[in-house]
Amino acid sequence: MSCGEGGKHEPLEDSRMDSGIDSYRSMYKSEEPREVSSDFSPGPRDKFVSAEERLDSAYESSSITVDSLGDCVKSCNLDPEGPQEEENPLTSITEDGDTILHLAIIHEDEPFAQQLIDFFPKEVLDIQNNLYQSPLHLAVYLDQADVVRSLVERGASLQLQDRDGNTALHVACQHGQTQCVSHMTQDWSSNKLAPVLQTHNWRGLACLHLAALYGQHEVLKLLRKKGAEMNVQDGTSGKTPLHLAVELHDIALVKMLLSWGVNVDASMFNGCTPLHLAVGRQDAAIANLLCQSGADKMLRNMEDETPLDLADGNDDILALFPFDDIQISGRSVVGVNY
Repeated sequence: MSCGEGGKHEPLEDSRMDSGIDSYRSMYKSEEPREVSSDFSPGPRDKFVSAEERLDSAYESSSITVDSLGDCVKSCNLDPEGPQEEENPLTSITEDGDTILHLAIIHEDEPFAQQLIDFFPKEVLDIQNNLYQSPLHLAVYLDQADVVRSLVERGASLQLQDRDGNTALHVACQHGQTQCVSHMTQDWSSNKLAPVLQTHNWRGLACLHLAALYGQHEVLKLLRKKGAEMNVQDGTSGKTPLHLAVELHDIALVKMLLSWGVNVDASMFNGCTPLHLAVGRQDAAIANLLCQSGADKMLRNMEDETPLDLADGNDDILALFPFDDIQISGRSVVGVNY
């Protein structure tokens, strides 16, 4: 499809060619920071393992609820050699799939959560509830940075994905939780961090895409310091963070990315470069920035359009393109003898 905002052309057969930022926004219009509560409803189970296949088979369904956490805490015995109740809340799971650690985090009882983190083995720390949220997911949603740090230090997995395909790092990047991001990436070598940064959620977005979409500049700076690949493409249309910054008219982010030396001519799956998108959206300021950074003005997308073809009579944008050169097959020929 055209890279312009007006959508003058019919879309290509492959739905991945969508170049509109609105599709991303609509995907995530309900993804404002969620208030985690006991009303979480179970998500679709078709692609997930059942409750019986949990990591720790000692865990059983129970009648405990988030509202009864206080009573559970009183009855908990954190001494593994001490007397055990017949129904031990430490090894019980609610009908929503939450362990007592999930509930402690949801209830924002951080001291109790910290005790549980120290007490439980790693396998229990990675148990996911019916929404496939691990305790780490919930701690990030609720911005409990100290709990996040403790979970990471105890070896909680950063690669677990919730029912939307988001890792805990995806969530932190989207909501700009820089402390949580810092804790989750603090001691990682670049080769260990890379698989998580390259993970796409079910919408095809990596952590850097979410940070760019939601204008989380500080998060992007943190990830760059960790060696993140700043030209990573999304899985649906092939956009890089620079494409997204251009579509959002986020000139500050465009400047920042260009200063880091990102690929100014990166192509989407439909061949559109950031300059195609800037011109198609009639953004002369960003188009000028891209041209100053060496963007190729003559690259063609899959509809055989150069950025100039999308200028639509905008004088500010047309001024960026020379008209005194002879062009043969769309390429400027300089120094021709007449």
